[in-house]
Amino acid sequence: MKKTIFVFSALIIALLVLFQLSKYAYLSGDISIEITIAIIAIAFFFIGIYINQKALRKKENAIPPIDLEKIEQLGISQREYEVLIEISKGLSNKEIADTLFVSESTIKTHVSNLLVKLDAKRRTQAIQKAKDLQILSI
Repeated sequence: MKKTIFVFSALIIALLVLFQLSKYAYLSGDISIEITIAIIAIAFFFIGIYINQKALRKKENAIPPIDLEKIEQLGISQREYEVLIEISKGLSNKEIADTLFVSESTIKTHVSNLLVKLDAKRRTQAIQKAKDLQILSI
């Protein structure tokens, strides 16, 4: 956190210095307004690239590993886990049935079993508990 604050502070100070230098250069007549705008645009471009790269690195590290042992401890079958993943995508029972090529009543049974095994009353609560238990990475 301190490193991020330091980096952004340094970027802000660098931009302020750039603005002041460009203002003095423009007022003294040494540089045209087009060149000043181009320099500032290039600076913002590189700052944007830096921030984007930093954000991409954080996203890669943000996904926790799935705890396969916890899935086994809860007694969740492979098919129930597939249903849980589809539920997390926001699909209805009918859509899940079409995706997994089973009947809708089979999906209802799997959902019911998942709710019992995860001690949840609703599908959204089951997804949240699955995330908390690190058995769902979404």
